[in-house]
Parts: sequence; structure tokens; C-alpha cells
Amino acid sequence: MEWISSLFTGTSFAVLGAALAVIFSGMGSSKGVGLAGEAGTGILTEDPTKFGKVLLLQALPGTQGIYGLLVAFLILFSNGAVLDGTLPLVQGVAYFFAALPTAIVGYYSAIRQGRVAAAAMNIVAKKPDDAMKGVISAGLVETYAVLALLISVLVIFGVGSMAA
Repeated sequence: MEWISSLFTGTSFAVLGAALAVIFSGMGSSKGVGLAGEAGTGILTEDPTKFGKVLLLQALPGTQGIYGLLVAFLILFSNGAVLDGTLPLVQGVAYFFAALPTAIVGYYSAIRQGRVAAAAMNIVAKKPDDAMKGVISAGLVETYAVLALLISVLVIFGVGSMAA
């Protein structure tokens, strides 16, 4: 039974939060990039010269995965106690909750951004000179992922100052 109580430590909560930030934002990004890529592939079979515009739209939903990775690094390296296993439970739970905005919003916004990017591929196909309109539309979805990242980062820095 001692092994069960060893699971509920500050370090385990912090590491779980870091893992969830990477896993969920990464899953959303891979789904979003895949959706946009499926739409873009059809365009490239007809006109390979549009690769740059298609690539830009396809890459946009991948940023949420990067945000999750950033949050995980901040959690794991912001306090030496996380990696050496001496993090107090209160701080570990706080790090866990700090990761949730990026994990959850990153997951959903990446998929939604992928759908917008896939729809914007129609602009690239029919009016390539107006492709930036599609990029802007997909970029608007990014706003909410950036806001979630900001909250996660602010909470992580707040938790780090708890130790001081």
C-alpha cells in the first residue's frame, strides 16, 4: 500500500500535468495538421506550385503542440524540486492545474484550427492571391490557444514564486 501513497506526491502531480500538456495539445495538433493536410494534398495534385501556401495553412494547427511542450518544459525546469523528487504536494498540484489550460484548449483549438485551415484550402485552390485571408481566419482560432498558454505560464511562474 505504500506504493499507492508514493503516487500522490508533488512531483507526480507536476509530471502528470506536464505530460497532459504535451499529450493533449500534441493530439489536437496532429489531428488539426492532418485535417489541413488532407485538404491540401488534393490541391497539390492539381497544382504543385501552391505548395508554400498549402504548407503555411497546414502548419498553423501545429503550434498548439509546441505550446504544450513549452508548458511541460517550464513545469519540469522551473523548480529543481520537480526533477529531484522533493516538490511539495501543494506546488505539484498547482503545477498540474497550471498545465490544464494549455492541455485542454490546445487540444480543441488545434482541431478547430485544422478545420478552418482545411476550409481555407479552397481559397488557395480558387484564388491563390487571397490565401492570406484563409491564414488570418485560421489564425483567429490561435488566439484562444495563446490565451490559454499565457494563463498556464503565469500560473507556473506564480507557483515557482511560492517556493521563495
